[in-house]
Amino acid sequence: MTLTHTPGTVTASTDTGNPAPAPDGASSDGAADGTTIAGWFGGGRPVVLQVIPNLVTGGAERGCIDMAAALMRAGGTALVASGGGPMARELERYKAEHITLPLASKNPFTIWRNASRLEALIRERGVDIIHARSRAPAWSAWIAARCTGIPFVTTFHAPYNFKGEMKRRYNAVMGRGDRVIAVSRFVAEHVASQYGVGPERLRTIPRGVDTVNLDPERVSQERLIKLARDWRLPEDQRIVLLPGRLTRWKGQLDLIEAIARLKRDDVRAVLVGSDQGRTEYRAELVARIRELGLEGQVTIADHCNDMAAAYLLSDVVVSASARPEAFGRVIVEAQAMGKPVIVTNHGAVAETVVDGETGLVVPPGDPTTMAAAIAEALALDSLQRRALAADARRFVLQNYTRERMCDATLAVYAELLHLRATVGMAAYRKAGQ
Repeated sequence: MTLTHTPGTVTASTDTGNPAPAPDGASSDGAADGTTIAGWFGGGRPVVLQVIPNLVTGGAERGCIDMAAALMRAGGTALVASGGGPMARELERYKAEHITLPLASKNPFTIWRNASRLEALIRERGVDIIHARSRAPAWSAWIAARCTGIPFVTTFHAPYNFKGEMKRRYNAVMGRGDRVIAVSRFVAEHVASQYGVGPERLRTIPRGVDTVNLDPERVSQERLIKLARDWRLPEDQRIVLLPGRLTRWKGQLDLIEAIARLKRDDVRAVLVGSDQGRTEYRAELVARIRELGLEGQVTIADHCNDMAAAYLLSDVVVSASARPEAFGRVIVEAQAMGKPVIVTNHGAVAETVVDGETGLVVPPGDPTTMAAAIAEALALDSLQRRALAADARRFVLQNYTRERMCDATLAVYAELLHLRATVGMAAYRKAGQ
């Protein structure tokens, strides 16, 4: 485990599988730069309906909003159906439309009613593609797509676990898409092995992050000062940040133990994230902090509305997840802000971190090794930190931008609409593709 960074060493690039190419004349950042829908879809203006349980918080929800915005910018029509939530207001900014439906429900009768509602919506609004981002709404969407003959797309935002045949069958709807999108190679391998989705339908499209707002040059000193005051951080401590909702599998307890093993008064860990009603776990964290005498070295900061400032304020960003991350958005965001990262070694880590160059990979559930990695990251001199920051941001810009994600998804839509126009979806499905 060594992090001795020298300038210009990061050349790694992700292989995003086999998404359809961008149309002639579209740049790699075409969706954001104003590529028209004519470029993607041969002059048409497709209507795409995304379905998701709610729009409260999370990576699936962020991807849904980003795609709606990209589609509207490209000249299409974006509809999103969900149970609602605070993120639904963002759709108004892009002139996308939200339709409130109880799509979070797993009740079979509600799923059938939702299928009928979606079918009516598809016919009324002339929907060309329906895109499901979670299992319960995917069942309703799959039924509606079959009734109306439109393409059905799914996105696996996680490798869904199952302990029995009934759960496997429930999950399997996500593998029934005419195109099945996986958010990482790790997830794609799970989808292929567990649900039998072949390369003709499976597309690996990594999540993208907002590299415009996640830019160190855009964060003012005033924002940093305000956040430091809100968190009551002393000026003489180095900051180790762990962003993530307060839930056991995110590994907050492991980081607390690592801070105790560091035995350094000049280091403070900040746990950023809401407990979302998990008050017992929060109380357990507080109790452990007291037991270890770390009241002055660990802060529970709750939800943060300015994560760009939070990343920039930190010296190291940690992801201590006890379970494999399907993608690991936080770690990619931190690298976009030029920060060294420490991550546990499972899930999509091999794709999103260049070990020894943009961060360090440690075993899960090993606070001693994590403490050593934190010490090593904090020991980088100013030249090494600048070199790492430049290469980490370059790595993200080459592989994990929001524009790259949206372009690849638009290309999947275009591919399906072309198939529908040339051979028809019924014939395509009958051929067993």
